[in-house]
Amino acid sequence: MNQNEFLNIVMPFKDKVFRLAKRLLVSTEEAEDATQEVLIKLWKNKAKIESYNNVEAFSMTMTKNFCLDKLKSKQAQNLKIVHSNYKDHNVSLQKEIEVNDSVNWVSKIIEELPEQQKMVIQLRDIEQYDYDEIAKMLNMNNTAVRVALSRARKAIREKLTNTHNYGIK
Repeated sequence: MNQNEFLNIVMPFKDKVFRLAKRLLVSTEEAEDATQEVLIKLWKNKAKIESYNNVEAFSMTMTKNFCLDKLKSKQAQNLKIVHSNYKDHNVSLQKEIEVNDSVNWVSKIIEELPEQQKMVIQLRDIEQYDYDEIAKMLNMNNTAVRVALSRARKAIREKLTNTHNYGIK
């Protein structure tokens, strides 16, 4: 496999690798480093890449494992999520502030979720992977992925509802 073939296979999902790393690690710089490490590992194993059924899923699994190892070694617990797919340029300033506030609350709530639920939320709701792919990446069965996702969504919904109703966490 030459460099161009490798790039054609890997480049379409490198941003997903970065976003997963960013979700799991503390800083953008660490996420960039993790992404680079995963890409280097893929390059070193480029001869084997063609034998993988799903290189993207394999890369996401590598990213998850690399980041978790990095977190364990640092004992880091302050993870961040910054994500918003939606931008409406016609909204009022008040509405924009409310939306940003809600996104920030969801971010804080997701930070408090168990590690497995955080990853399932990231992979399913943000990266849009299907259940089978997530199950492979996280070495779980399909039912466990659905249960973890359901529990994560329920926890987010309950805490967000309590926050909006009472103004407290």
